[in-house]
Amino acid sequence: MTESNDIPIRLTLNKSLKSVFCKPTETLLSLLRDGFGLTGSKRGCNQGLCGACTVLIDGKPMRSCLTIAATCNGRDVVTVEGLLENGKLSTMQQALVDSGGVQCGFCTPGVAIALTSLLREDPKPDRTKIREALSGHLCRCSGYIKIVDAAEAAAEKAGS
Repeated sequence: MTESNDIPIRLTLNKSLKSVFCKPTETLLSLLRDGFGLTGSKRGCNQGLCGACTVLIDGKPMRSCLTIAATCNGRDVVTVEGLLENGKLSTMQQALVDSGGVQCGFCTPGVAIALTSLLREDPKPDRTKIREALSGHLCRCSGYIKIVDAAEAAAEKAGS
């Protein structure tokens, strides 16, 4: 049931056109998790600092906890669930698993989104560029070495 101040929006979510009503102050993260049941994007710091809620909006990594859902009207949103390729993990997701770069997994969705975006922009990034892409992502389990290794492996596999 909608309230009189709810805002209708249409967006492409993981390649599927969606129409929904949202509250004027509702964040994209809340809409994804509570409205669409897409729980891959994590609510970490809720201040845009940890990167766990990162999604692609029109191909660019954005913090969904800071994005007002209504601003996504007419836009393309991709969550970690949308990275799947024919029902299987994407090259980047699989590289994170294979490298052991997932550990507890809380940061993994945001990291996978950020690195996917990086590899789309620069198919052969060096370790410095990979680390820069990860600079807004907090992983409490690792020193990022296995995550950086995963990005290199995904770049290598995509280039072969």
